[in-house]
Amino acid sequence: MASRPVTITALGIAQILGWGTSFYFPAVLAPPIVADTGWSLFWVVSGASVGLLIAGLISPRVGAVIERRGGRPVLALSSLLYASGLAIVGLAPNLAVYLLGWVVLGGGMGTGLYDAVFAALGKLYGEDARAPITNLTLFGGFASTVCWPLSAVLAENFGWRGACLIYAGLHLAVSLPLQMAVMPPLASQASGIAAADTPAKPQTTLLVGHQRMIFWLLALILTISAGIGSIVIVHFMIFLQARGADFALAVTLGTLFGPAQVGARVIERLFGQHYHPVWTMIGSCVFMAIGLVLLLTGFPILALTIVLYGGGYGIMWIARGTLPLALFGADRYATLMGRLAFPSLIVQALSPSAAALLIEWSGAGLTLAVLTALALVNVALVAVLWALCRRT
Repeated sequence: MASRPVTITALGIAQILGWGTSFYFPAVLAPPIVADTGWSLFWVVSGASVGLLIAGLISPRVGAVIERRGGRPVLALSSLLYASGLAIVGLAPNLAVYLLGWVVLGGGMGTGLYDAVFAALGKLYGEDARAPITNLTLFGGFASTVCWPLSAVLAENFGWRGACLIYAGLHLAVSLPLQMAVMPPLASQASGIAAADTPAKPQTTLLVGHQRMIFWLLALILTISAGIGSIVIVHFMIFLQARGADFALAVTLGTLFGPAQVGARVIERLFGQHYHPVWTMIGSCVFMAIGLVLLLTGFPILALTIVLYGGGYGIMWIARGTLPLALFGADRYATLMGRLAFPSLIVQALSPSAAALLIEWSGAGLTLAVLTALALVNVALVAVLWALCRRT
């Protein structure tokens, strides 16, 4: 079995390519697609929402499969689905086929992005998966940094269709072999080896008493955070301009978002081993709320606002992977991760469109106020979660 640094590096490269060719895909490639085809920008951008919706629908099943068979077959399937979906998108003769390609890409997202890989790492490393999960998110934080300029170069030299086909080839030539090289078959994983030396225990995902309450509360917190996060990412420039920044300044300030995420994740990586992951979740909710409150109230230093919000959003993904492991243990982690991912991915898929309608009807200011209120509700909910965790 490959060493942990090699495993995380290989999976991290696949994450960069996975996020860059799905969630971050429309930011650069949507304009040339619209210009070339005449398709509606709304439908072109909605492809990512279709993908997230499919990912959410299949996530419980994906978690159950990883629990039984390990991450190797699921991650292999993700690369094949990514390649197939991007090929369909790149060759699409009409909008219907384009959206069909995103249905296939959604299968790749559901089997290959954070939630699935977190579950695979939990299955591989058991209770020791916290550090690998955190390290993996450091790679994911560079997806836009790497793939946005790469997509621009590919589109300029080969057209958007050529870019899709090249990305499809990269999934087959880079992601697939890397993930297969470092993900061992289930029988050789550490958990399986350990299990061979101890009496078999009945496996159950049944949650009882406080565990059930904690699970659903955590699912709600993660879902609200994911919804806020997807809306802010999609409408980020609109919110900044509503607070008085011109477009050029908004674009410049937007470049702080990625480094803020990665910087916060590095800090969590350095100090996270010394405290319970519930504090990472608390920090995420608090900093996201502070950032939105400052943005809503017109705090003059927009850069600080973005750094606080971006840092909170960045460590939310760490908490999403590490807190369920700490609360519910490794034995049923993969299955429960799939269930936790279901509502948050559905909300991620639908919330940007809902926010767009709210912006059209009531303006960016009211939309930002709604997001701020939801972020403050999340702070209250995470306080309840902390109290329940202490009680348990």
